[in-house]
Amino acid sequence: MTTTHTPTYPLTLYYDGSCRLCSAEIHNLKARDAAGRLALVDCSPEDFAGGPAPREALMNAIHAVDAAGQVYVGIDTFRAAYAAAGLPWVRTMLGLPLLSGMARRAYPVLVRNRYRLPGWLIGTLFERAARRAQRLSTACRNGACSLDHGPGER
Repeated sequence: MTTTHTPTYPLTLYYDGSCRLCSAEIHNLKARDAAGRLALVDCSPEDFAGGPAPREALMNAIHAVDAAGQVYVGIDTFRAAYAAAGLPWVRTMLGLPLLSGMARRAYPVLVRNRYRLPGWLIGTLFERAARRAQRLSTACRNGACSLDHGPGER
């Protein structure tokens, strides 16, 4: 079931910092968060005792809490986080019935197998995108942007 609640910012994300995929995605979101709407909390330390759910639940699905106290879990967290990071079209796409259904079925499988994903795949999908987002965000100053695309980036 898709949450239709519109997030109130800031949005605090609870993620598994020991997971390369999770960390890469969080860095990607943070690099795009020009408005400073995201707060990030690594819940991977064994002694972590906070957040909207027990540590085990936080480690098995990304969670978020917005400024109004609304809790988001899994795909709903990504929808809220991408909107916060200035990518509302991702929120819209993940809300479409077909894509939402596929994402909700795929997400638990991905979570269970996230430590098995090869580093090159994670690098290709997320780390490169995060580096590009960081370069683009630092290229814009005082309302003016000079987009210097690297090789193969358009």
